[in-house]
Amino acid sequence: MAGVPANRNTLLAALCLTIATSAQSLLTTASKNSKGSYDYNVATVPFLSELIKLCVSSFLLYRAHKADPRGTQITTDWRNVLLFPVPSLVYLLHHSITFPLLRYVDPATYQILGNLKIVTTGLASVFVLGKRLPQIKWISLVLLTIGTTTSQLSSSSGSIFSAPAQGYLLGVANACLSAFAGVYTEYLMKKNDDSLHWQNVQLYSFGVLFNAIRLTVDDLSAGFEKGFWAITLTDGYDVVTVFVVLNLAFSGLLVSVIMKFADTIAKVFATSLAMMVTPFAAYFLFNIVPSFPLMLGIVIACISVHLYYASQKDLFELSEVPKAGLTKIPSLKEVPIPASDTEKTEKV
Repeated sequence: MAGVPANRNTLLAALCLTIATSAQSLLTTASKNSKGSYDYNVATVPFLSELIKLCVSSFLLYRAHKADPRGTQITTDWRNVLLFPVPSLVYLLHHSITFPLLRYVDPATYQILGNLKIVTTGLASVFVLGKRLPQIKWISLVLLTIGTTTSQLSSSSGSIFSAPAQGYLLGVANACLSAFAGVYTEYLMKKNDDSLHWQNVQLYSFGVLFNAIRLTVDDLSAGFEKGFWAITLTDGYDVVTVFVVLNLAFSGLLVSVIMKFADTIAKVFATSLAMMVTPFAAYFLFNIVPSFPLMLGIVIACISVHLYYASQKDLFELSEVPKAGLTKIPSLKEVPIPASDTEKTEKV
């Protein structure tokens, strides 16, 4: 597919992902305690999210196979199954770079560097999937990067260019890993006609495994100071934290739908445009007034979406205005030049 959502259901999934992404940041903020930290182990959130997605996908696969055994395609060849750990490993590496990156850059710079994943996703789509992006779509991706970056500028972002070179290198590496993981997942989803639920079961099985390994390694590094993670899994959880986990799981399921029936760039647009929803919700929930750079970034992002998904006919509709509605301006060759008095005398 060329990047446009395949049908209304996929478009609805992209819209829901935008809302869910916005809700995730709001819920995560609301889950902090009065000191601005978390009472729970944040590493348990992705583990539980992967576990929920695995359970939901397994149930949906069972129901689909029971309803239509022949129509539910399942490829169990080990060479195909061994392709599915790659996204989990890449995302694990991506998350492991986050903490070293934050040692070199401040949070504002970290957010702005994260916008590089928009352009790197376009590059990965071209070089990994062999897609062809017209010039207007590249302009749109650059505009989206500019829009999201503008929306994140503030008076506290003055030190954005003062970070050491290591910080920028890690930021670029982080963006490249995020793009590759997304594009590779899209490749897996579209590689064959396997059931989406079966593909999700494979992805989330490895996701649960690698997140469990990460939690175990964290406990070993800390000398089991707070106990074994499997026993203290939900310590510090409250109702808001439960919604953080559920919303993250819901977002992941939506992403798989978009990857299967649209593409990674559609996912990037959906998550990037969450900034259009978040500031207004934050205003009512936390009394945070939207800034001018934020509003300007939203306008730029809206223009970007229109440029990327509008057809050439819509973009250049002025060139297709019916001729009857225009007054034709004659060229110089078509305008008769009156003869001078001398030429008239010579003819006589």
